[in-house]
Amino acid sequence: MDYKSAGVDISAGEEFVRLIKPHVRETFSNRVMTDIGAFGGFFKPDFGAYREPVLVSSIDGVGTKLKVAAEIGKYDTIGACLVNHCVNDILVCGARPMFFLDYYACGQLKPVMAADVVKGMVAGCRENGCALIGGETAEMPGLYAADDFDLAGTIVGMVDRDRIINGRRIVAGDIMIGLPSSGLHTNGYSLARKVFEGRLTRTFEGFSRPVAEELLEVHRSYLNVVDPLLDDEELHGMSHVTGGGLIGNTMRIVPDGLSLDVDWASWPELPIFDLIRKEGNVPEEDMRRTFNLGIGLVLIVGRNGADRILDTLTSAGEKACIIGQVVGF
Repeated sequence: MDYKSAGVDISAGEEFVRLIKPHVRETFSNRVMTDIGAFGGFFKPDFGAYREPVLVSSIDGVGTKLKVAAEIGKYDTIGACLVNHCVNDILVCGARPMFFLDYYACGQLKPVMAADVVKGMVAGCRENGCALIGGETAEMPGLYAADDFDLAGTIVGMVDRDRIINGRRIVAGDIMIGLPSSGLHTNGYSLARKVFEGRLTRTFEGFSRPVAEELLEVHRSYLNVVDPLLDDEELHGMSHVTGGGLIGNTMRIVPDGLSLDVDWASWPELPIFDLIRKEGNVPEEDMRRTFNLGIGLVLIVGRNGADRILDTLTSAGEKACIIGQVVGF
């Protein structure tokens, strides 16, 4: 009896590290102080531009979007979804990302497949100016089936204490500006998979590719479009629309005594959501609580600055629109 016959292949792990090293190094800057393979990742932050720097961290996964990727054997995008999801989570707090770490757990390590996942993370980190400084690969037969794997990521960013965005300045009359999503992002896949069970490789009328590829559209990062607005005094709050939908996530930052008046007809809904609604006969309330329905990020801005901020976004090519306002009870 040896470790490999028990289900853990150390050589496969070594091959995996060999495959990913040159790609991961593409995310390094002169602030990364260790190479892949060390017991810890070292990062030297630049505090020079901050008066009172605060670290902001978040951890998340991509849910059962992994099962859609496995269904068609396409693994090179879900890593980017993971990074972008985490970037957006700290972005809505006002923070810019510094570094990222991942956790990859599986029943049987397949180096080439796992390397494709990491290549997606590398693409996401490069897009967001974020270093991938380490991670953990866990082969756990008996806990996971041979073809199953899970994926999670941790991000660390920084913001000046007086520039933290947490919704404390939101008042009645503030305007909600929505930024479009690219698709489901990383939420609602258990329902979507149930709706399309046995039909993920089918191309539905009105679509140019199989529904599985529609579902694998990469989760957008909003860092580059929102970054110029982070110091704007009229930006009172932001929400990343994930599980729980637009209302559920945005209410997390709205002070007590206030609510949201959303105009659900104010933006064009992506066709994939209507397909899910019709094919699964999904009630509208469930659609709104489960999916982003085409709005991936919400900005809550002061009424006096709404037109200016909207003009800034549209001038940059963003298809932003006013989707509602904050109201009192």
